[in-house]
Amino acid sequence: MLDYEALKLRRFYPGALIWFKGEFHRITDPWRQPFSALKTVFSPIGTLNDKIRISRLRRKTTSGTLDSLFEHPETSTLLAIKEMGFLDGMINRFFKPFFGGIFLDRSLETSSRMLEFTFRMFSTGDTVIPEQGMGQIPKQLASHIPSDAIQTQTTVRTVKPHTVELSCGEVLSANAVVVATEGHRSAKLIDGFPEVNGRSATCLYFAADKSPVSEPVLILNGENQGVINNLCVPSVVSPTYSAGNSALISVTVLGNPNQDDKVLEESVREHLSEWFGLDVRHWQHLRTYRIQYALLQVHPPALTPPQRPIKLETGLYVCGDHRDTPSVHGAMVSGRRTAEVIVKDLR
Repeated sequence: MLDYEALKLRRFYPGALIWFKGEFHRITDPWRQPFSALKTVFSPIGTLNDKIRISRLRRKTTSGTLDSLFEHPETSTLLAIKEMGFLDGMINRFFKPFFGGIFLDRSLETSSRMLEFTFRMFSTGDTVIPEQGMGQIPKQLASHIPSDAIQTQTTVRTVKPHTVELSCGEVLSANAVVVATEGHRSAKLIDGFPEVNGRSATCLYFAADKSPVSEPVLILNGENQGVINNLCVPSVVSPTYSAGNSALISVTVLGNPNQDDKVLEESVREHLSEWFGLDVRHWQHLRTYRIQYALLQVHPPALTPPQRPIKLETGLYVCGDHRDTPSVHGAMVSGRRTAEVIVKDLR
């Protein structure tokens, strides 16, 4: 569906730096970075047996087809990894910051099927971003459509089979109407559409004269304290993300903290200074984004079945990650499913 070559994908390092007890510890995917595997084995991020269990989890999630993962018993991620035998140290220092950052859920109440799905993706593919930014993905999709067929800055009031009513009162007619929004917005537009819950995240961006890291690596908070869950430096992954020689630093705080933006920024700086020293004082705060609905909440049995209906009735369809897995992958899969059903209906 996407032209990866045109997106010029830039890769993250297959591993992470985890802050624990006053220093960073490196963990690495030994199948991709075998020469760094010893550092992972002897790091305090989990025991040797925990690392063996990671190998078993990798084997379990990469065996069989992707669809077969969603036939496995479903529970919460936390309960699943405890049943696999992982100890609290590994859970608190690795699983909670890493998968908690992916799911925006440090409590790991998210479906175990999402754990297995994402673990498979990380084991079999690379973590990447487009060279010119994530906005290149919708731009590429839109490039296949005549420009005069896209209308922006237009508020929709309601949708019904074959019709769309705009806030200005205009009514548009179509053979098929597709609602491709976040789940909570679909519920506001479509009568009778079930409410869905989402998870929030707060992202703070800083510019610095020098990057705090020299490699394209994810940095995790392996301690159950402090406001930050994870950070990365996108400009190290792709230099086009910053102007000149400056570094763009992205910090993720889970949820939507009660502090105002200035107080939150100060809390984040204080936490960052523990990791990177006094240089943090000179970082320029660019912007804080509070994303109320950043990701779909998927408590078990949310993914039983893993795919939800996309055809509500003839002439009205809905797609988005709330119809599949809460991910870019899930959103695009649901879009393709919707297109296939519409083509069939219009024949």
